[in-house]
Amino acid sequence: MISQAQFEKEIDLIIKNAVREDVGDGDHSSLACIPSQAKGKAKLLVKDDGIIAGIDFAKRVFKYIDKDLNVETILKDGERMKKRDVAFYVEGSSRSILMAERLVLNGMQRMSAIATKTKEFATRLEGTKTKILDTRKTTPGIRALEKWAVKIGGGENHRFALYDMIMLKDNHIDFAGGITEAIDKTKSYLQQNNLDLKIIVEARDMAEIREILSSSGVYRILIDNFNFEETKKAVELINNKCQTESSGGITLETVRKYADCGVDFVSSGALTHSIYNMDLSLKAV
Repeated sequence: MISQAQFEKEIDLIIKNAVREDVGDGDHSSLACIPSQAKGKAKLLVKDDGIIAGIDFAKRVFKYIDKDLNVETILKDGERMKKRDVAFYVEGSSRSILMAERLVLNGMQRMSAIATKTKEFATRLEGTKTKILDTRKTTPGIRALEKWAVKIGGGENHRFALYDMIMLKDNHIDFAGGITEAIDKTKSYLQQNNLDLKIIVEARDMAEIREILSSSGVYRILIDNFNFEETKKAVELINNKCQTESSGGITLETVRKYADCGVDFVSSGALTHSIYNMDLSLKAV
């Protein structure tokens, strides 16, 4: 996984690029009709029930836009929100508040939706050892925000990108000439380049799991698109020799059944790619 410092850098880059994209050479709507010395106050109004996420992100945006903006938080990231709640108040330059408004809302609406979805999965897994993981199926350019939201919702982050973990999936295996070949080449590559990266290998059937287990150095086996009965047999075969992860079309309705098979993790792209933004609004007070 990436370090906290790397993660913080990613968030800063997202904010910097979003402001560049949205503001350009100036917020001419505000410049045209709002006096430079005008002061104002606004509230973040909740219009949906769910899990709030992005409060700390919003504070970072406001600080980036104008260090003199003052934010009074009412709700904290990860708390339950309901319609008509006020999440925070922001006070200071009216122009600065307006400049930050859309970026704050865009980020928080999506983050809250992801956190809410993740919480639903995490709740279904309560009482088991299984953890819910996200994937790389994220929106280009804002991955750090979406993975941050997964954590807020009670999930765990999978690898951040291609550079912080090895994952040998079906195409890698087929292009490399087979499972054993892919694993051997990977271990050699890591040694030659003095890299310390965990290795996950995808299995498509029980025969592939047996072949993976014949090689050393595998951190986790990805049990992909197995049914419940097959998954349970796979977990018994692996027998704690390495971690186990189920993936492939897992839904809220099926996630508990996979957990009951004994896997360590369940990964779902739906946490980030199949959500509808929560309804939030920034209103002057």
